[in-house]
Amino acid sequence: MSTSVAGVWGHRSTLRVLVQRDLAVKYQQSVLGYLWSLIEPLSMGLIYWFVFGVLYGSRSTFEGASYPLFILSGIFAWQWFSSALSESTTALTAQARLITTIKVPREIFPLGRVTGRFAEYLAGIPVLIAAAIIFHGHVTWRTAVGIPLAVVLQFVLLTGVALLLSGLNVMLPDVERFIRLAQRILLYAAPVIYPLEKVVNSKDVPEWVKILYQANPLVGIMQLQHSAWFPQEWPSLGLLLSCAAGCTLVLLLGWWTFHKLEPSVLKEL
Repeated sequence: MSTSVAGVWGHRSTLRVLVQRDLAVKYQQSVLGYLWSLIEPLSMGLIYWFVFGVLYGSRSTFEGASYPLFILSGIFAWQWFSSALSESTTALTAQARLITTIKVPREIFPLGRVTGRFAEYLAGIPVLIAAAIIFHGHVTWRTAVGIPLAVVLQFVLLTGVALLLSGLNVMLPDVERFIRLAQRILLYAAPVIYPLEKVVNSKDVPEWVKILYQANPLVGIMQLQHSAWFPQEWPSLGLLLSCAAGCTLVLLLGWWTFHKLEPSVLKEL
């Protein structure tokens, strides 16, 4: 694995070019361009706020009008995860000619998709800061620690998932369809638009389901994102360790699977 990391680092300029090309191609036909990376999560946040905050009154869980900030802090992170998940799945099949033409570590291609979507996530940070000012978010030491830690963990998780799925999708095209279904499930299987305490304190949810739910690495990541503005959402030490262990395990599994499948993938491409 250290050899792979060294190979990717040695071709970091190629990775940068791939990311720049993907971003340019993605928005070149769009009038609004990069603004779409903000419009999409903001529109999703508005819909969820109306449904859960207005119609179902979930804003009573928070202080006054802070529920919009809670949603946005989760939606921007989710948008990065969801976009990277779908685009990295097809990272090899969509760039087959390029992969078989130039000699670079193949990990660069799925990693480029993750990095490109991370660039879009960064564009949303100023919006989150503005929302924190408008909706009275609590800026504490958790703000300076929570977001960077969440970003690192999510990058590790997404890298592992991208390596795993990009190789599998070449051999099993049904993976792409499965991922579209998984995205819908994962949005509600992690505290993106609702607080974790709704699950943990629920008397209707069996204990084994709560344990399984919190084993999802996305739960710890989303808690860190929320805790940047809501100190009471700071995850427990057990949840943090579980999240870090889960992200690392996915990374190792993704790397191992990618290299096991690489010879077969190149033949298929």
